[in-house]
Amino acid sequence: MNILFVLDHFHPYIGGAETLFKNLTIQLAQQGNNVTVVTTKHNKQVAKKENYKGVNIIRINCFNRYLFTLFSIFRIMRESKNCDFIHTTSYNSAIPAFIGGKLKGKKVIITFHEVWGELWKKLPFASSLAKWGYYHFERFILGLQFFRYIAVSDYTKNALIKAGIPSNKVIRIYNGINYNEFEHYKHQPTENFSVTYFSRLGISKGIDILLEGFKQFADNHTNVTLKLIIPKYPKRMFQKVNKLIDGLHIRHKLSLKHSLIFDKLLKEITHSHCAIITSHSEGFCFAAAETVALGVPLISSQNGALAEVVSGKMIAIEELNAKGVCNALGKAYNEEWVDKPVKKFTLQQSIAEYITFYKGLQV
Repeated sequence: MNILFVLDHFHPYIGGAETLFKNLTIQLAQQGNNVTVVTTKHNKQVAKKENYKGVNIIRINCFNRYLFTLFSIFRIMRESKNCDFIHTTSYNSAIPAFIGGKLKGKKVIITFHEVWGELWKKLPFASSLAKWGYYHFERFILGLQFFRYIAVSDYTKNALIKAGIPSNKVIRIYNGINYNEFEHYKHQPTENFSVTYFSRLGISKGIDILLEGFKQFADNHTNVTLKLIIPKYPKRMFQKVNKLIDGLHIRHKLSLKHSLIFDKLLKEITHSHCAIITSHSEGFCFAAAETVALGVPLISSQNGALAEVVSGKMIAIEELNAKGVCNALGKAYNEEWVDKPVKKFTLQQSIAEYITFYKGLQV
């Protein structure tokens, strides 16, 4: 097979979906397939062209994925000349991949991570104009007629069908993680109660609700800490989070860390009593799967795919508001955990299902 991938980000960019596509493309190349990836040149240190473990990587010289939507089209058209099909992902890479495929008469497959729909209009940390723009941009992507749609959870699959995508065009392939990376870590919490939140800064992550709920909890409990592991970007949102922290007067109760390497991140999680996820929606949630893989108890909203992915020792946030978070933290403090049978989402299984899917396209 000759496969062209069009992706917003790719190796060495760090992220759950990026890890999945890195391993998938390497496996495909090792099996004798010709694999090319067109992606962003996300920093100055990476090469414009590179062969990484058999995968041909072409990086478009633009510093963000929004510019990639425009500047990548001609390169995609050139690289798609001899490919059997194009595989892209939501959101920004979808448009140039679709245009390139249409102009060259190629099948285009898209992996959808999330579908938010009306949720766009309700989320914090974004202006009304921005939320309006995001909502209609998603509607536009959903209106394009891709050959097949891959959903990363049953929740996302159902959301795609609800949005008007024919059910016979949608297949569910769960994201996967490499469990070998987690097996050497043990849950060894510190003496004082601590809870870890680790995530990118996204408007759907509910970090405002987390901080307000933790404030209520901390006011009634001494020697408790929230370990907040977040990046410093987007800069404007990071500033808003810091302003909220100061407004709640909880900085002395926080351990704030940024850009940890993977080993240090996992150690921070395992040295906590539990982790917490306060998302308004998740298409899959690598953070949940990784926390479960570490054997660390997890407090979580049950929104989106979280009800599918969260397992092991867990506490559900019954209402996603400050009071709901405070109550869930109180249950964790008192060790009132619910035990759900542990689910595994292996990288090997995910890759195997993708390869089977690709082979079916040639029939």
